[in-house]
Amino acid sequence: MPIDAVFLLSLRKPDAFAEIVRRLQAPFLRKAVAVLKNKDNAYDVVQETFVRMYASARKYRVLEGASFNSWAYKILMNQCFTLLSKNQKISLHELHLDEEWHEYIADMDESNLAEQKLTKDYVMSLVSRLPFVFRRIVSLHYIEDIPQQEIAIREGLTYEVVRTRLARAKAMLKKFL
Repeated sequence: MPIDAVFLLSLRKPDAFAEIVRRLQAPFLRKAVAVLKNKDNAYDVVQETFVRMYASARKYRVLEGASFNSWAYKILMNQCFTLLSKNQKISLHELHLDEEWHEYIADMDESNLAEQKLTKDYVMSLVSRLPFVFRRIVSLHYIEDIPQQEIAIREGLTYEVVRTRLARAKAMLKKFL
């Protein structure tokens, strides 16, 4: 059964949440250790992540272009960032992006995003929060690497509209961060 279906089932049958924990605990722990560089803190963050996932289960909505994992990893990364900023006094600007994402979001605000440690799922969860018209343009340009002029032709828009939507999407993403 897909993980999002198990999660939705856990709303009616709380015992099903144990399957979510079983599937995500090891990958969550690996990611938290990679970010926090401390196994004890990573265990605490993973535990808090599951508590928050369960507590906010009724708020979870299936969004086009976003997976359950992106939602779950967003909660995990937020918990990691919170712990880092509270306990270690490290701001988000001192963290670094995973190498695979440099090429996808390098054009977006290099002074801000390129200095943060964001996973693909976390970035996609941020993009998924954009309104559809912005999300589509961002996905086409930054993820599928389609030039702005080609997007304008494909979407039946002017080049200026595409540029404006990208600029507005960047501004919205900055606010999310």
